[in-house]
Amino acid sequence: MERFVLVFNMTLFQNKYRVESTRLPYWDYSSDGWYFVTICTKNREEHFGKIQNYFMGLSNIGCTAAKFWNEIPNHFPFTRLDEWVVMPNHVHGIIVIDKNHPVEARHGAPLRWNKNEFGPLKKHSLQSIINHFKGAVKCWCNKNDYQ
Repeated sequence: MERFVLVFNMTLFQNKYRVESTRLPYWDYSSDGWYFVTICTKNREEHFGKIQNYFMGLSNIGCTAAKFWNEIPNHFPFTRLDEWVVMPNHVHGIIVIDKNHPVEARHGAPLRWNKNEFGPLKKHSLQSIINHFKGAVKCWCNKNDYQ
């Protein structure tokens, strides 16, 4: 039986080891697909609520994050949401990008490869969706004096 080990490029940042990126460097993140997303709060502080008696009690910020997450398909009509959850210091969710067009493939691998570098956000990409969501939550926090 073969065993595979996933190795991440680890570096020091502020004297702590961290994973450089789990993104595929040549994947076009505006491509149709199912994307599992985790978004953490700054310093992993528990801004979104608390777990009490096995139930997640959302704070005002947590309710706002849930509301804005649910509204993603209203702003990006080519998306739909699968399962998602707001936790005390992060959000997990599956975003489905489906632009209703055929994807050319060879042996199961998409042909549209695009180097994934920082720069201007690509329209209709996962990055632009997440940027919009995080910006909406941050804007709400700023307007309501949450730091």
